Amino acid sequence: METKFEIGDRVKCKKFASLTHDFIGTIEKIYENSAMVTIVEHDKADSVVVTDFHNRAVVRLSDMKKVAA
Repeated sequence: METKFEIGDRVKCKKFASLTHDFIGTIEKIYENSAMVTIVEHDKADSVVVTDFHNRAVVRLSDMKKVAA
């Protein structure tokens, strides 16, 4: 399956699990229906959760969109 995303793309991701706000990240690895994203910008309220996630998250491709660098 081809995807419109590439490694290194900057993406806005929808909140999920314990995160209470959307966040911005960079794609590190692409899987079949999801991608490993390094979280680079997030709401201050989510700092503890992001730290627990080690600044990474696996996000469904349908829950992200590209943003300008």
